[in-house]
Parts: sequence; structure tokens; C-alpha cells
Amino acid sequence: MKVVVAHNRYREAIPSGENVIVDTEIAQLRAAGVEVLPFQRSSDSIGELPAVQKALLPLSPIYGRAAQQDLSRLLAADRPDVLHLHNPYPLLSPWVIRTAHAHGVPVVQTVHNYRQVCSSGLYFRDGHNCQDCRGKLLGWPAIQHRCYRGSAAQSALMATTLAVHRPTWRSVDRFIALTDRIAAHLRDYGIPDERITVKPNGLPDPGEPSAVGEGFAYGARLSPEKGLALLLDAWRRHPDGALGPLRIAGDGELRPLAERAAAERNDVTYLGVLDREQMTELRRASAVVIAPPTWNDVLPTVILEAMANGRPVLGTAVGGIPYLIGDEAGWLVEPEPAALAAALPIARDEAAARAKSARARYLRDFHPDVLTAQLVDIYREITADFDHTPR
Repeated sequence: MKVVVAHNRYREAIPSGENVIVDTEIAQLRAAGVEVLPFQRSSDSIGELPAVQKALLPLSPIYGRAAQQDLSRLLAADRPDVLHLHNPYPLLSPWVIRTAHAHGVPVVQTVHNYRQVCSSGLYFRDGHNCQDCRGKLLGWPAIQHRCYRGSAAQSALMATTLAVHRPTWRSVDRFIALTDRIAAHLRDYGIPDERITVKPNGLPDPGEPSAVGEGFAYGARLSPEKGLALLLDAWRRHPDGALGPLRIAGDGELRPLAERAAAERNDVTYLGVLDREQMTELRRASAVVIAPPTWNDVLPTVILEAMANGRPVLGTAVGGIPYLIGDEAGWLVEPEPAALAAALPIARDEAAARAKSARARYLRDFHPDVLTAQLVDIYREITADFDHTPR
């Protein structure tokens, strides 16, 4: 089987779980004997584009002419069985779906966020969950609130892109919903159940975990929706040192909050940006990983990494987090300071007992051997039923 994996990579300076997942999935497919043809563009390359392409960049989410030409050549030369799309913005455009269909190639898309409807992809703005654009032909609220990159002009372009490509998205042959929450989002968008398969992401097996360490680890982009302010509010409700150490990793607009907490308390350490190896060491040094988003986070990679390494997770009951943690891999609380504060000592005391259950959940439901087999079955199913006549 021959599969084109299409993905617009996020900037490397901003840690992206989606980039990690795409790279991991490509490696897993190749290990399973699938011939993978990566078709990727990187947002890091925007500054190096020729002047003409830079001038046309504002239109690329709608069409992306250079990407369509390159993809057409690839499809004609290699004649793949499937195109698997992840993120199309900004350099690929959803038009790659039409290009694939024009060559008689079916399209699978893994849905990592809510961008079929929401210009930011988050269903979150100004510190609260928001679905103001849901059900609208054009997302005027996104323009009004500058939801895409803080710009009214860019928000207008993204809202227009979503309106233009509504029929494009609805022509996708199979959607992979990472959780039941994403499946519900797609059904609300008008996608029939038979074109939705729930299959989470997975990560490579790091091997048998070490014994649990001490304290809590938080690693994420330091932006409002990731829950750092919620965590620090809950943490301050306990005396300094009562819970063991809290180690914070990441960078973003809320970095001053992390730095101030580390300066005020002996039990808080701010580590800055860590690479993958350093993040692995942070998890091993800790007993519990905290994932406290306040938005409907789809499928936080940090939770998968924690379970794979035998670390239970204290998470907020939002988005796909209940699906990930289940009944065995940790603890769920409402995204409120009092609820999180009450759960912290419980997680501290029960961490060692929950560690084996977290690892067992990873092996059963998120191991690459399990998920890659499911993905290959999806490819086979849609290619068997697909009319390969160019559209």
C-alpha cells in the first residue's frame, strides 16, 4: 500500500504535539510495511519564500497554487492508494482534498482540532470556551474578536476559507476523530457516522518505566487555555512544600506567571523550554503529570507520554482528557481551583498505586502496534469501496 501523508508543519520554535504525532505515525506505518510519501510544508519556510509566493501567501489557505501543482505531480507520478491529511494551514490549503479527488485518490483526514468551524481551531477565546461561530455561514464573531493570530484581516481570511471549503471538507472520504468529542463535533458539522472512525493517536513505546519519582510535572505551551493560572491558583492553596516539588516546563505569554511562582515559593521550579529528552527526564523525576487545560483540548500528547512512561495524570474533565485517562490512569477534576487543589494531595498519595494502571492503559489502547493496525484497516476499507474515477 502506498500512502501520501500531507501536513503543514507548525513552527519548530513552538512545541507541537501534532508534528510529533505525524512523524511518529509515518515511522509506524513504514515499520508496518506501508510505503509512505510525505508531502509536507513547514511554516518555518515562510520567511524564505520567493517574493511572488510571499505576495500570494494570504490566499494560500484558500487555494495554495504551488502546493496543488506539486501535489498533482506527485500523485500523477506515484499513483498512491490514499492521501492522509493532517493540518493544511497555511501553505497546503484544504484544496489538497480536491486535488487528490481529481486524481482519483481517496482522502482520509485526522481531525486534531475544531478548525472546520473555528478560525483558531480551539473553540476558546478571551479566557473562556466559545462556540459563537458554530452554525454560521461565515464566522463573523471570529473577525470581530480577531481570533486568528490576533488580526482582524487574517481572521477574515480564515473565516472566508472555512466558508469556501465547507463542501470540500464534507467531501472527505473518512475522518479520523481522535476522541468521541471530536466525533460529536464532526456529526454536528454534518458528517454522517459512516464516514467517522474514532482512533486516537499513539506514541512509541519507551520501554518499561522507572519507579515513580517525586512531586508533579507540568509541561505545555504557557498560554491561557493550557491552565497554568488554574494550576498555580490551586497550588498556592497548600503550604510551601506540602505537596512536594512542582516543576514547570514550557514557554509562552504566561511565562511571567511561572517565573513569579518560582521566585515566591521553594517548591516551584520553572525550567523553561525543554527538548524531548529533557522532558522524558522530567517525567521520570516526577510522580504525577498535571494536565489542567481549561479549553476542550482534543488529545493532549503530554498525557499519552505520561501513560507510556508509567506516570498517572491529574487532568481536568474537558475535551478528550476523560477519554484518555479513563477510570484507571489518573484523576479527573472540574477546571476550578478548589477542585484541583483538593485533588493534589490525593494524587500525591496515590501516585505509586496508579502508575501500573497508567502504563497498562497505554499498552492496551495507545500502543503503536494497536493503533497502526487500526489505521491500515481504515486505508484498506476506503480503498476497497472508493470509485477511483477522477472527480
